[in-house]
Amino acid sequence: MQQKKDKGQLIVLSGPSGVGKSTVIAELFSQRSNIYFSVSYTTRQPRVGEQDGVNYNFVDRAEFERMIAAGELLEYAEYVNNYYGTSLKVIQDKLEAGTDVLLDIEVQGAAKVRARCPDALFIFIIPPSFEELSRRLHRRNTDSEDVIAGRLEKARVEFKEIPNYDYLVINDKVSGAVAEIEAILTAAECRVDNRKSILARFA
Repeated sequence: MQQKKDKGQLIVLSGPSGVGKSTVIAELFSQRSNIYFSVSYTTRQPRVGEQDGVNYNFVDRAEFERMIAAGELLEYAEYVNNYYGTSLKVIQDKLEAGTDVLLDIEVQGAAKVRARCPDALFIFIIPPSFEELSRRLHRRNTDSEDVIAGRLEKARVEFKEIPNYDYLVINDKVSGAVAEIEAILTAAECRVDNRKSILARFA
């Protein structure tokens, strides 16, 4: 039986476009119940099949700028002329209730979270090779060659940020990547700091 935790763990997951983060996250969620996916806010248009409140909370630019001004965001960034950001209140409520919260954000946003939540777990997902990343982006068939070239260039820049992360997970097979993330979360749960309520019984 899983103990109810005193406080949830904040988990930040980053990785280049095309590495397969959404697939890994979906698989992780099918295996763990006590985890909440923080749905980002964005000003970009929904893609085909995306649902408001599921993939993203889609808002217009004026509303997003209101949220920035009101200090309602844990982090936000502007990427390809669109804003992306994370609601602070939703996360705080979930963590206080003992639920783990997973953020899927790029390196700029992750750096901002690190400054405000140093005890979060920072995980970076990489492909087995750069060639494989290029293959995955081409296989998606959603972007032009120019866009793919831009994404690969951005990935090279993002890789330079990896030393700022706690853990590096290689997404060769989805099941392997999920097993590695599971191991990281289990280790974090066993930290003395996270088991103070259990420790109190032995005082």
